[in-house]
Amino acid sequence: QVQLVESGGGLVQAGGSLRLSCAASGRTVSSYAMGWFRQAPGKEREFVAGISWDSSRTLYADSVKGRFTISRDNAKNTVYLQMNSLKPEDTDVYYCAARSNFAVVVTPTRYDYWGQGTQVTVSS
Repeated sequence: QVQLVESGGGLVQAGGSLRLSCAASGRTVSSYAMGWFRQAPGKEREFVAGISWDSSRTLYADSVKGRFTISRDNAKNTVYLQMNSLKPEDTDVYYCAARSNFAVVVTPTRYDYWGQGTQVTVSS
């Protein structure tokens, strides 16, 4: 079993930055693809960014491309999401996910483990 714990969310003004962290425990996720998703109440979970097991491939939603950066530190069993130039429409609960496969994908149902989420609120 893999447990994922997100941190780093909060309230920030538009144009500001936040860095989310996702710490994994239970087993190493160094061979897992990892992803960040977000979800607003009453809406479907949306892919934000993903990274392959060795960081050789990253994927981003068009809405965050050029503003968000996903990275990982396998020695620390941790994945990060650096969010810059934040907009009010980025306000959501952000979830970290792990997939017991090397390749990164955008479909949430293909991820095996999920964190509890961290709230990001961007004020205008």
